[in-house]
Amino acid sequence: MCRESLSELTHAVAMSRCDNKVVTQRILRQAGLRVPEQLRLREDSAPADDFLTRHGSVVVKPVRGEQGQGISVDVRQHQALHDAIEAARHYCEDVIVEAFVEGQDLRIIVIGFEVVAAAVRRPPVITGTGSDSIRALIDKQSRRRQAATGGESRIPLDGETLRCVDEAGYQLDDTLPYGKKLQVRRTANLHTGGTIHDVTAKLHPTLKAAAIRAAEAIDIPVTGLDFLVPDVAGPDYVIIEANERPGLANHEPQPTAERFIDLLFPQTIARP
Repeated sequence: MCRESLSELTHAVAMSRCDNKVVTQRILRQAGLRVPEQLRLREDSAPADDFLTRHGSVVVKPVRGEQGQGISVDVRQHQALHDAIEAARHYCEDVIVEAFVEGQDLRIIVIGFEVVAAAVRRPPVITGTGSDSIRALIDKQSRRRQAATGGESRIPLDGETLRCVDEAGYQLDDTLPYGKKLQVRRTANLHTGGTIHDVTAKLHPTLKAAAIRAAEAIDIPVTGLDFLVPDVAGPDYVIIEANERPGLANHEPQPTAERFIDLLFPQTIARP
């Protein structure tokens, strides 16, 4: 029995480890893997101010959630921090404030404890026409992303988008100058307008080894590990999340579907 890339081979404990980002990080840290410093907030948000002062820039996200919902990235102002915490609480009462780490957003797919695919995900960027408002440009980009992804991808006009536009010195109804590029979200999730670019052939062996060790630590046969890296061809990284039901079709032309079927039906694997 399967639901997309989730099958009966993924046990409930592994699912719960991925579902709770605090538990995910604790398991990965205990396995000797690199993860960013994290603060868990329940009812009291006051400790978040000290955490922001210490780190200068943070990521805010719900403890449970998927598809980039409720996540605010590169938050630097205290009022924006508390706004981001409230936005995250729409999805989960418990919230994580995490040290912001600069780098490329790298998704590595591990199936059967082997790396099958890797891709860099990039946040949505609009380009000015000199006549269209930022709101209209976002809407046009969203329609293109929806058409390209069968309706999966769209840039939401939520607090995170408004914050990014505002911090760039614009309002939604401003006209973006011709040729000017504007990143309208910090998150690179496909469901919130991000794009995905295959880098499997460039992946450094240390990153491959870290992804496999993470899957083994969680004890999950199919997972998408989210890394932040300065360079996919280098050994430096932090792991920020693990996904128990990663999208496999997004990684074509890598053989993700083939490897998934091999995992489900090992008796049908062609052998020399």
